[in-house]
Amino acid sequence: MNLALIVLVAIIVLLLLFLAFDSIRVVQQYERGVIFILGRLSGARGPGLFLMPPLISRMSKVDLRIVTHSVPPQEVITRDNVTIKVTAVLYFYVVDPVAAVVNVVDFNEATTQIGQTSLRNVLGQSVLDDLLAERKKINRDLQAIIEEHTSGWGVKVTAVEVKHVELPVTMQRAMAKQAEAEREKRAKVIHAEGELQASTGLAQAASVIGSQPTALQLRYLQTLTEIAVEKNSTIIFPLPIDLIMPLIEIMRGQTRASVHEQLKTETELTSKQKGESAARSSA
Repeated sequence: MNLALIVLVAIIVLLLLFLAFDSIRVVQQYERGVIFILGRLSGARGPGLFLMPPLISRMSKVDLRIVTHSVPPQEVITRDNVTIKVTAVLYFYVVDPVAAVVNVVDFNEATTQIGQTSLRNVLGQSVLDDLLAERKKINRDLQAIIEEHTSGWGVKVTAVEVKHVELPVTMQRAMAKQAEAEREKRAKVIHAEGELQASTGLAQAASVIGSQPTALQLRYLQTLTEIAVEKNSTIIFPLPIDLIMPLIEIMRGQTRASVHEQLKTETELTSKQKGESAARSSA
């Protein structure tokens, strides 16, 4: 009789200990426990140690830390019909543990899938040049679209970053040619602007030197002095046309006079020959 009583007491003690341990829950600082009692939502508890009714209650732990998820490569056709492969990174965390457990089966998988779908939709409506040049704007648009869906799940999307854009080889070559042509155009424009500025400066210098004839002689002497410093044995110096213009004019005048004299002599000889011919005819 005493043995049966002892066994019964031991069973009761073990049962009470089991129920006591089953009712104890510990939640970490970065977690929250969503409690259901007989299938009904009781709320979120934690962090730390707390008790809950044993056997009739269930707890789901939700991690509140930021989750970093890499979106797998997505093949996208842009608005200008270019096929690209894009990878992205999605950052999100849970702000409402109750909504994350009650409103969606698996908030991690759901957020990942909506991130992939939104990535394809947004990039499919963008031009390739905008995708490469305005990466921040596309990231903001992606974040706004994903947050619109995940707000009801108690999930906050902190950032969406397009990580890598893989272009076809033919498109890479075309873009390289375009960049090279653009740089050549800039070089030619800069060279033309330099020529324009140089010609403007030379025109102004020529007008100043032309107004003072002595300035041109001084410039010649200065140039000769600079050349002589190098100890050159031979100096090739251009002779200005203004210095020899008087000689050219004199030579032209002499040439015209000689031509005029030659024409006059030929005219006189022709007249004399005509007179002699007329005299012979009359005889």
